[in-house]
Amino acid sequence: MIKSIPLNKLVQSPRNVRRHSDPAADAELKASIAAHGLLQNLIVRPAAKGKFEVEAGERRRRAMLALADEKIFARDHEVMCLVVEDSAEAAVETSLAENFHRLAMNPADEAQAFAALVACGATVEDVARRFGLTVRFVEGRLRLSTLAPVVFEALASGQITLDIAKAFGATSDQEIQARVFEQVSSGYYAPNPDSVRRMVLSGTVRGSDPRARLVGRDAYIAAGGRIERELFDDDDSESWVDVALLESLAAAKMEEQAKALAAEQGLAWVKPTLDPYASHDLVEGLVRLPAEPAPLTEAELARLDELDASYDEHAAILEDQDSAEEAVAAAEAAIEAIERECQEIRARPPVIATELKAEAGMVLVLSRDGTPVLQPVFYGERQAEPVGADGGIEVVTGDEGSDKRRTTLSKRLVDELAMQRRDVLALHVASDPGLALDIMVFTLADADTHDWRARPSTTLRAPVPAGPIIGFEAKDAPASSALAE
Repeated sequence: MIKSIPLNKLVQSPRNVRRHSDPAADAELKASIAAHGLLQNLIVRPAAKGKFEVEAGERRRRAMLALADEKIFARDHEVMCLVVEDSAEAAVETSLAENFHRLAMNPADEAQAFAALVACGATVEDVARRFGLTVRFVEGRLRLSTLAPVVFEALASGQITLDIAKAFGATSDQEIQARVFEQVSSGYYAPNPDSVRRMVLSGTVRGSDPRARLVGRDAYIAAGGRIERELFDDDDSESWVDVALLESLAAAKMEEQAKALAAEQGLAWVKPTLDPYASHDLVEGLVRLPAEPAPLTEAELARLDELDASYDEHAAILEDQDSAEEAVAAAEAAIEAIERECQEIRARPPVIATELKAEAGMVLVLSRDGTPVLQPVFYGERQAEPVGADGGIEVVTGDEGSDKRRTTLSKRLVDELAMQRRDVLALHVASDPGLALDIMVFTLADADTHDWRARPSTTLRAPVPAGPIIGFEAKDAPASSALAE
């Protein structure tokens, strides 16, 4: 039966199947309840001492408790609940059914709903505040509502993804959006957001485009591609009309090249992209793996010694004020050639440990001259780190063989300790000139020879001190007091 129950009579059920939550989603729910009230009943089961255990709706209960802490709701705020007399086993099933059979709202529906609110006079900031969202999120959904009808319907029906719909929104011209959608829909390959974004921003492609150089004129024409050429156009300036076809041919060729390189290099995977760089979206969720440049061979070391000796000889000519102009010019050209050859010898490809290589991958980019280039960086899947429910750190104390007592340091305390540790280290360096000089010399030498592909050799920096907690000062801590003096 439906019953109105005071908030302070509702308690968490140990049978509720939801064990994890999302802080951002919880904040949205809290803002929604504050603005619109509770729109869905809680499902509860009678418990001891007049309490009721919440079998379904625990997130809503916690949101209302947070609002009660903020004095927005009263502690005895009346909450509409469906009271069930199920057994413990049936209560678990009820909780699972309530959480499991839930459909997230389609982005197209969200876009139409937000547009309707704005049309009724609400501002973007009002909508964001009332639903616990960011202004940027609301603006993004409102932009979706202005897509060409054919594109918007494709998003609503699930024919295209949200990322692809956003790519169509790179231009506000609905005619271009519709034309590109038709081209993509008639293609035989799955489009990606980068391809769609390039297509809506450029109606045709020049013959000098990296994708055109990669595919080749003959292969493009053989696949049915059209080329428009004006009177004074050459192979580089002519216009390739069928951008979708060119994208599909280029993507297929890069994919083929990526598979071949993965097999040749013994890598787990190689991700291809038609961009000249590895975008953030492409490497999201990945982490760089440590790699060192391949060692030089005996022949290369001997050649570097020869080049060093030759460099000294030509440098002596430049330093001699009596040298003829012809000799100076020849010496400058020779030094430039020596430096170029030394750079080519030292530009070694990175080498990764054998045990990591089987799970490592690389990114294949398309250079501006149309050549596929394997970026000299190894990537691996980022390992998920378990995080406690409150974001704290568990500390285990006790001797071996004894009962271990467990406690948890709060995130705030961990951050405060980290900032005090920073002050202790800073004080130690500031009070020891010899150590400070050593660190400075080491940092300068490391910066001069550091390979960008390797990790920094030291974490010591000297910017204005900052920490994760704004306004926190450990004034009573000895290190902070000594630094202040």
